[in-house]
Amino acid sequence: MPGFDSGAHELGDDTYLVVSTDPCIGVPKEWFGWFLIHYAASDVALFGAQPQYGTINLLAPPKTTATVFKTIMKQACEAARELEMTIITGHTGTYNGLSTVVGTCTAYGIIKRDELITPAGARRGDYLICTKPLGLETLVNFALTHKKLATELFGRRQALKLSSKVKMQTCVLEALLLAKVGGVHAMHDATEGGFVAALNEIADASKVGFRVNLAELPITPELEKLAEHFHLTRQQILSTSSTGTLLAAVSPDLKAKAVAILSKHGLKAKVIGVFSKGKERLLKTESGKEDFPSEADDPYARIMA
Repeated sequence: MPGFDSGAHELGDDTYLVVSTDPCIGVPKEWFGWFLIHYAASDVALFGAQPQYGTINLLAPPKTTATVFKTIMKQACEAARELEMTIITGHTGTYNGLSTVVGTCTAYGIIKRDELITPAGARRGDYLICTKPLGLETLVNFALTHKKLATELFGRRQALKLSSKVKMQTCVLEALLLAKVGGVHAMHDATEGGFVAALNEIADASKVGFRVNLAELPITPELEKLAEHFHLTRQQILSTSSTGTLLAAVSPDLKAKAVAILSKHGLKAKVIGVFSKGKERLLKTESGKEDFPSEADDPYARIMA
């Protein structure tokens, strides 16, 4: 089902196994193992479950040395250890036809039925909370891989600050914090397709509409400068890949508590909209209201190229 980045499988006695698998390719090599773990672990946490176990598959070109595999596994083991997650098995190998290292991780978590959260749970009247800036992933990875241009656009200090925020590209901490609030009905990570894809997928799965306020969206000056340089449309700005930015549907009586809990952990979460009955999907702007983009137009690949 679109928007479901994990599967939940009944084990009996009201217990579910939450499973997610994700590829890892084209990320900064010094962070490859970290991303490999967190991509899958984040999706499990977004269903309310603590990531407990993981399996890893590493495939690489024939001339890849053992040192490359060992470096990635060391990174992955450290990332898993921080999450108290156990890597239980895996596979490594070299294959003709590959030009770069490709990794996959499958993460597993066990959860009670009444604690399970899916993207299909948003309700009419729920508030929409966003935990981090839009375009986070794009900005951080751009600063890491295009240092000269990032410095020209953002200034040296801010470019360095962005490049140090790699570990914000995970949802594990905030997803597990929100899962304990009690009034969180749906969560989704704004990965490929960014805010546009994630919000539309929640609405599709939950069969609700929504209204969001453009002025409240966490769009940073750096994203605006990036948009100006690459001539991005509003649709593209809102569609920019933002792995680590979490959207949550929260009941009205618990939205303040949810924001406060995230704030205690250094996350400047914001209420940016509300879910509604019916099919309306509206974006409030300075000039009035307009239809929210129905499809994502993610410029990540063009920006990173």
